[in-house]
Amino acid sequence: MAAIPEKPVLEGLEDKWGAAWEEQGTYLFDRDAAKAAGRAGVYSVDTPPPTASGSLHIGHVFSYTHTDVKARFERMRGKTVFYPIGWDDNGLPTERRVQNYYGVRCDPSLPYDADFVPPFHGDAKSLKAADQVPVSRRNFIELCEELTVEDEKTFEALWRDLGLSVDWTQTYRTISNETIRTSQLAFLRSAERGEAYRALAPTLWDVDFRSAIAQAELEDREQQATYHRLAFGKTDGSGDIEIMTTRPELLAACVALVAHPDDERYQAYFGKTVTTPVFGVEVPVLAHPLAQQDKGSGIAMVCTFGDVTDMIWWRELDLPIRTIIGLDGRVVADAPEAIVTDEGKAAYAELVGLTVFSAKKKMVELLEGSGRLLEVGKPFMHPVKFFEKGDRPLEIVSTKQWYLTNGARDEKLKERLLELGREIEWHPEFMRVRYENWVNGLSGDWLVSRQRFFGVAIPVWYTLDENGEQSGVVFATADQLPVDPSTDLPAGYTAEQRGVPGGFVGETDVLDTWATSSLTPQIVGGWQRDEELWNLVAPFDVRPQGQDIIRTWLFSTLLRSALEDDRTPWANASISGFIVDPDRKKMSKSKGNVVTPADILAQHGSDAVRYWAASSRLGTDAAFDPQNPTQIKIGRRLAIKLLNAAKFVLGFPVPEGAEITDALDLSMLATLDRVVADATKALESYEHARALELSESFFWTFCDDYLELVKERAYDQTNPGQASAALALRTALETLVRLFAPVLSFAAEETWSWFRDGSVHTAPWPTPAGVEGDPAVLTAASEALIGVRRAKTEAKASQKTPVAVASITAPAATAAALRLVSGDLKAVGRIAELEISDGEAFAVTRIDLAEIDA
Repeated sequence: MAAIPEKPVLEGLEDKWGAAWEEQGTYLFDRDAAKAAGRAGVYSVDTPPPTASGSLHIGHVFSYTHTDVKARFERMRGKTVFYPIGWDDNGLPTERRVQNYYGVRCDPSLPYDADFVPPFHGDAKSLKAADQVPVSRRNFIELCEELTVEDEKTFEALWRDLGLSVDWTQTYRTISNETIRTSQLAFLRSAERGEAYRALAPTLWDVDFRSAIAQAELEDREQQATYHRLAFGKTDGSGDIEIMTTRPELLAACVALVAHPDDERYQAYFGKTVTTPVFGVEVPVLAHPLAQQDKGSGIAMVCTFGDVTDMIWWRELDLPIRTIIGLDGRVVADAPEAIVTDEGKAAYAELVGLTVFSAKKKMVELLEGSGRLLEVGKPFMHPVKFFEKGDRPLEIVSTKQWYLTNGARDEKLKERLLELGREIEWHPEFMRVRYENWVNGLSGDWLVSRQRFFGVAIPVWYTLDENGEQSGVVFATADQLPVDPSTDLPAGYTAEQRGVPGGFVGETDVLDTWATSSLTPQIVGGWQRDEELWNLVAPFDVRPQGQDIIRTWLFSTLLRSALEDDRTPWANASISGFIVDPDRKKMSKSKGNVVTPADILAQHGSDAVRYWAASSRLGTDAAFDPQNPTQIKIGRRLAIKLLNAAKFVLGFPVPEGAEITDALDLSMLATLDRVVADATKALESYEHARALELSESFFWTFCDDYLELVKERAYDQTNPGQASAALALRTALETLVRLFAPVLSFAAEETWSWFRDGSVHTAPWPTPAGVEGDPAVLTAASEALIGVRRAKTEAKASQKTPVAVASITAPAATAAALRLVSGDLKAVGRIAELEISDGEAFAVTRIDLAEIDA
């Protein structure tokens, strides 16, 4: 046991105990103990792997603390805790960070340069894309590896400062060989079952990231738009049909006009054709129920593709594809075959190579010149689809992509996903509705391929026919994994056959980062790698995460588990709320109101920050003001008080053979029994804030009232009640330190070391001792103490002023309780004579201050 310092402080406890926990292996997963206890004796956590592409923010600290409190509680309850952590390395955010940090961009056509030195090692974010230095794919991936490793070191240091009780030997990366193997194996198994497939289809495309974007990665942002009224000529020469569009630049991609079947204005034209202005292409007028009669002129121009509705019309009306926007977001060189007139071709030539913005401007000029632009409306705001991490609106292009079935087009699978969602215990329960809304709102299968560089390679090759065209798919075998088709060979082929007719080409796309992150239970749990571990930890006990990624991470993980094992991946889902700024706006990098936690931890201490986080219930947003972090200051005060109260209590000697016999001592411990029972029940139900509130409320009563009431008796070794008081104080302290340990992890460990061996974090969680005391006695004593103090204050006297006579009236039961503690009341109040009588209500009716000799 450690010596009690003269002046206990919080400073330095993080380094002291962090090192001790590491040296002693306090939080290591004990497989032998797990095997002995069986699955029921293990508590396994599917911890979120934060994206290793920048810095952690205060929201991470908030939500990860919630998980840590629960993990620490379960560990003290005797569970063998499996608490790994990982880093989400691969994907678009990492590539963007590398570009902005080193001032480079990937050009796969370039050869590898073994001596390449990036032009920047810091902030190159202000560089335009054209000024970034192009590098080979291998050079780019090396830079991604280099920077993510450095970011992960910074992240780990912060998590250690915060006191996360994770097992650092179970750390994983989403780009390691082991993870790649797991991700590729799951993909191959899904492909074998027909769940993963490749298809040519319209794809939402980010022109900056040059990659397809899945539905789960979309967000709507308000953008300015303007309606343009255009005249399409009826091919029978009977006049025009006017349409209104916000995207005149896509006129060359027009394939039809669509109106609602019930719209009498256009019913006569259904099945007939009109001619597009400028380009002179004949397109049909068709009926479809998605057309809105009250929007614009009631008839819409269908282009391939202007928005998601165009995709639906194209598919359901069996329309042709006329692509004019390329993968770089510019108008492609080849005009659609439907443009056959010289005038139309000449007009299209003026658009070639322009960005969407410039093409719109040029198209308006062409329309004005043709006389077919009838009106330009006033600007208005409307929602536009963006990639959640992108800067420009998404375009829709037609590409071959890999998809994973997700229930959008399979009612049986969708119902199974909803059923599994109902099997999970949600904390809070209302978050389940968000999951169900997402499942019911799916509009297409999960697009899992990405046209990026730093990610898990899709493990396939394509055979080439005699003309060098792709003719078939060759899947990797399990024993080849992990594999990179851009450099590795398919079975039965030689390197000389790569890229030649009759040979093969390797897939260059990578899997969406969520396609790997959706397998975190499998990655950390040893799926298809360590059967013993998998059976000990899966299905996991809990998936903790933020509410904003229910649609991505939670859904996708549940989907993969359903496809692979037809079960839920975890028993519980604990969902944290957002951190909002003082104006109640969600903190995010895009809003520029993110607070990084390192300075907050350094300034206030980890326990104070943990207290702030644990004070908020799951699913509830918490406001954070870095200029006035009130809750953090309260937490720091509590942690300091725990140290000081412990030092005070441990100063009272406990005689050998001591027993607790005094009514006040028994009352205090009986009250504490209730707190232990209620706090335990709260933590079992993932209500950490309730458990903390109960423990803290009792602690302040213990310090402000009980300690004051019994300290004179505890000091006086000639008092027959001294042993009872000293033992009651020590017993309560031991319980309180354990109650606070999941939250005030450093202060609790420091305090525990003063009077107990081992770590408090592996000590048994307290249980009600069954003390036969009356909690009403402590309540009555506290009320009387407050009343006496108030009376002295009103008399403008010091609390140390002796009292000759004090009279208290109270209801009979309260009065009886007060008589049991009259000795302690007299001692703390310095009262010579205490009169207690029955009355209707509690009141201190008389305070006669003693005469003090001059």
